[in-house]
Amino acid sequence: MKKLISPGIIILFLIGYFVVKPLYMKPAYQRGETAPNITATTLNGENFTLSNFKGKFVLIDFWGSWCGPCRRENPKLVTLYKKFKNNKDVDLEMVSIGVETNEDRWKRAIKRDGLIWPYHILDKAESLRFFDSPIAKEYGVKEVPSKFLLNPSGEIIGVNLPIAEMEEILTGQNSKN
Repeated sequence: MKKLISPGIIILFLIGYFVVKPLYMKPAYQRGETAPNITATTLNGENFTLSNFKGKFVLIDFWGSWCGPCRRENPKLVTLYKKFKNNKDVDLEMVSIGVETNEDRWKRAIKRDGLIWPYHILDKAESLRFFDSPIAKEYGVKEVPSKFLLNPSGEIIGVNLPIAEMEEILTGQNSKN
């Protein structure tokens, strides 16, 4: 009887999945680096420039209306935003970057999920290769959700942290003031 898959193939697959995939999926920017500036137009038609938020904490959230984990996480992001927006010690801005091919579906998801912050940017992909869209490509984003937490100097202080950990960081900043 013939073996269908050799143990060597299985080992190579596992190495690829557990070693190579995380390295490939790692965003281009990591903790301690300055976040690249983003200039875009928001859902409301306003000009947006990330560098205008110096002096504030910023959470950049790459997401998709088509992404189940993103949509399940959105209520937690709304709670985080409400907790820290206009906090006298830790002012948080949220920037949602929709990696999309369908603008109407993106707009409906923002409304349905109650994403109340004003900074929603469509990072439209022209093909089904979502992560070739301009902003995702600049940040090296290859999966969603992907998040970058920035300090008031524009330095990345967390990449893809759980929301609870981001809340701890922001609460810790609150106690320093």
